[in-house]
Amino acid sequence: MSDSPPILIGKGQEQRFLLPALGNRHGLVAGATGTGKTVTLQVLAEGFARMGTPVFLADVKGDLSGLAVPITPHPKVDERIEKIGIEDYQARGWPTIFWDVEGKLGHPVRTTITEMGPLLLAGLLELNDTQEGVLNIAFRVADDQGLLLLDLEDLQQMLRFIGEQRQELALEYGNISPASVAAIQRRLLVLEEQGAGDFFGEPALQLEDLMRRADDGAGHINVLAADRLIRKPRLYATILLWLLSELFEELPEVGDPERPELVFFFDEAHLLFDKAPPALLESVEQIVRLIRSKGVGVYFITQNPADVPEDVLGQLGNRVQHALRAYTPKDRKAVRTAAQTFRPNPALDTEQIITEMGVGEALVSTLDTEGVPTQVDACLICPPSSRIGPLSESERSAARAASPLAGRYEERIDRESAAEVLLARAKKAAAAAEKARAKGSDKKKTRPSRRGDSPTEAAVKSFARSFGTLLGKEIMRGVMGVLKRGS
Repeated sequence: MSDSPPILIGKGQEQRFLLPALGNRHGLVAGATGTGKTVTLQVLAEGFARMGTPVFLADVKGDLSGLAVPITPHPKVDERIEKIGIEDYQARGWPTIFWDVEGKLGHPVRTTITEMGPLLLAGLLELNDTQEGVLNIAFRVADDQGLLLLDLEDLQQMLRFIGEQRQELALEYGNISPASVAAIQRRLLVLEEQGAGDFFGEPALQLEDLMRRADDGAGHINVLAADRLIRKPRLYATILLWLLSELFEELPEVGDPERPELVFFFDEAHLLFDKAPPALLESVEQIVRLIRSKGVGVYFITQNPADVPEDVLGQLGNRVQHALRAYTPKDRKAVRTAAQTFRPNPALDTEQIITEMGVGEALVSTLDTEGVPTQVDACLICPPSSRIGPLSESERSAARAASPLAGRYEERIDRESAAEVLLARAKKAAAAAEKARAKGSDKKKTRPSRRGDSPTEAAVKSFARSFGTLLGKEIMRGVMGVLKRGS
């Protein structure tokens, strides 16, 4: 097994550890609001960082920034250290890099439209099958014509282009419905209003910047500011799923490493699965199942295990279950389901204990050296070594200034892409059309009238034709009026 230190989660009948070599077998932290999930997440993040594994997590409540500084001494912390029997406890902060889609509380997080891909983008826009088909055509045409899709404007211009050229493109790519193009454009405008324009563009996030280690060997903890992002749940879930997809696509196969290459915490995990189309759920299940061979561990944090689909839940080997409340029949069913997800312990009534645990207590089951889940145990969770609570503005600013990535992502780059190319084409076509019209106009001015008529005679004949047409229409109206009255 690995020489890296195991993660001490807490103590029940005995101390419970998460083994480094099995950290990429994924995990689950569940429990009702206010039962201690955030502190458990903090303890796990510190443990992985201590063994040299970089961590990525989303800070949905704004209080995980405290990972960067040591915990303040407190009698309750000392009491818990003594109860659990922690011998080498030491308050400390961890090397932390802050990220923010808006770029206000950390380095900007960006990707390009192309890297996001049509599947994730269709889920983000909540498109139906027909609209998703049109979106796929837009991506395919852009690829075939060498047009870069970097930001929202590129995609908007690309959709406008295929809408205008739909008849010419239909034979090769299939039918392009103007109504679908218009619907996608409307969704993009809504997305832009929600601030998603900040997320799409360059410089795009480089995955190696999430996988850094400090000089002392500790893994960097990457904290994504998500307290504002979580108000846009579809965007939040898509960004995290995009990161997982990029890790899955880009990282090499490593099998079962001695410790994970990266650990990814997905807080408010139910937002990923709520109303997700079947194709997206299938993609999530595949990524979770296969990404562990890339050395990546995925840990879902949610209120109830039932929030996670069974096919995904079955992949989560390391589990920490905080208290659940059973006020209604539906709640009691959820408690029963949660209890049944653990390997039974004859000494515990798991279903009853779930409803009785206090804050900072949890049921714990991890994988043993053979990869088999241990019997569930009711544990007192370890205190973190870093601050429980957020950094001040000055502390966060200082941490950001000291970041090894300072200045790398802050300035946005706008290089030539689909929008600029298509706009240049349109201007060139408009100029050519104007030139053709001007040339045609000149020819009309110099062209002699038909049958040798003088300009005056031609004008008279033109007037006569117009007058004759008008007179004919008036006569026809009169005839129709007479017929109607006669009937």
